Amino acid sequence: MKTYIQNIIVLILLVITNISHAQKLDKNVLTFEEFLGYVKKYHPIVKQAHLQLTESEANLLKARGGFDPKIDIDYNHKKFKETNYYTTFNTTFKIPTWYGIELKGNFEENTGSFLNPNLTVPKDGLYSAGVSFSLARGFLINDRIAALKKAKNFLEQTKAQRDILINMILFEASKAYLEWVKTYTEQEIYASFLLNAKTRFQGVKYSIKAGDKAAIDSTEAKITFQNRQLRLEEARLLKQKTALNASNYLWINEIPLELEETTIPILPSIKEIKKSLQLKETTQGKSWLKKHPKIRSLQAKLNNLKVDRTLKRNKLLPKIKLDYNFLTTAVDQFENFNTNNYKTRITFSLPLFLRKERGDLKLTHVKLQNAHLDLLMTSLSLRNKIDASYIEINSLAEQYQIITNLTNNYRALVIAEERKFNLGESSLFLINSREQKLIEATLKENSVKIKHLKSHLNLYNALGISKNEISYQ
Repeated sequence: MKTYIQNIIVLILLVITNISHAQKLDKNVLTFEEFLGYVKKYHPIVKQAHLQLTESEANLLKARGGFDPKIDIDYNHKKFKETNYYTTFNTTFKIPTWYGIELKGNFEENTGSFLNPNLTVPKDGLYSAGVSFSLARGFLINDRIAALKKAKNFLEQTKAQRDILINMILFEASKAYLEWVKTYTEQEIYASFLLNAKTRFQGVKYSIKAGDKAAIDSTEAKITFQNRQLRLEEARLLKQKTALNASNYLWINEIPLELEETTIPILPSIKEIKKSLQLKETTQGKSWLKKHPKIRSLQAKLNNLKVDRTLKRNKLLPKIKLDYNFLTTAVDQFENFNTNNYKTRITFSLPLFLRKERGDLKLTHVKLQNAHLDLLMTSLSLRNKIDASYIEINSLAEQYQIITNLTNNYRALVIAEERKFNLGESSLFLINSREQKLIEATLKENSVKIKHLKSHLNLYNALGISKNEISYQ
């Protein structure tokens, strides 16, 4: 019975140990997809990008307020020594429309001993309904219409700027992760070859004791061992630096995270990078250019300048404003429209030289030309950047295949040299020389592999993707 209980206790301890080990292993591994998930959800710059969009939406709401109906009430009363000098009450309801037309409804009631004669109205007050509009300047476009159009364009521009910011932060974060992977792999490479050097060093010492090797061979083996110790320490330092750089992009609820020294990055495949960065294969050609956030941003800026140009041209026209109001003493009389009871007003204004207006228009023309040239240059630059990214991807894929074959050949030479050494037909110097070439080739293979993955990041950055609206070609 006692033995049975002991076996159960041992079994429970083994299970607990395995579970703890699994949890620790999960915590010590950080994949590319998980890393990028933290950046997308918690990074402050990503949040700032969305806040800018909220600000533009608020400005658009503010601009739309220029078309809100309004009620104006004006009450004025004067009484002195029991005498009612005047009491005026005027209320107006205005409905602005898209063009320079404003619909109005009005009620006024005025009394008093010293009332201005032109304010005299019937005893029960006077109702009016009419329209006010500009015949020249301000008819097709005015400051209110221009503000709303520009607010819409600013919203589109902010969306594009948001996409640029998100694209850039994901691009930089992805590069930091791949650099971390590269230095971690280099550390593992040096650690494995250090183990080889240590094994040979110990083997040479045993051979010297047995009288099979000269004492000088241990010096050479020790130098190789110490040299690789130094390289490993350098690689470990570099890995720690890149891990710290990668941790700069890790946040949760506005609190920065730190990567533990034991945390392991996982080399992502090209498929995983495409999935995380939403790069998709397609045959849609060059349609990406119109959807690129930089192009969208410049196009929105260009559209705003076109609105400014139209507004400045409109201000070269004279101000001609017409007000017409139908008058009645009762609301129900509006059904029987009578042209004999009305109030109208016409105003005209025009600067003689229009120097200010012409100067503003000329400045807008210059800004418009500059924005158009920026759009052309940016389009060409983006097109060339995309083409260069595709060329880089294909070239690095070919380079990786070559360096992989080269590394395999160096590995075969080292294995063959070790066999010859064991048979007494080679020397420790030749093995170390062969293995040094293998180390260099292995490091180069790792470097080219990371460059190949980064080339896909460059394409992602060149396309300006921040959502799955632009496809991968």
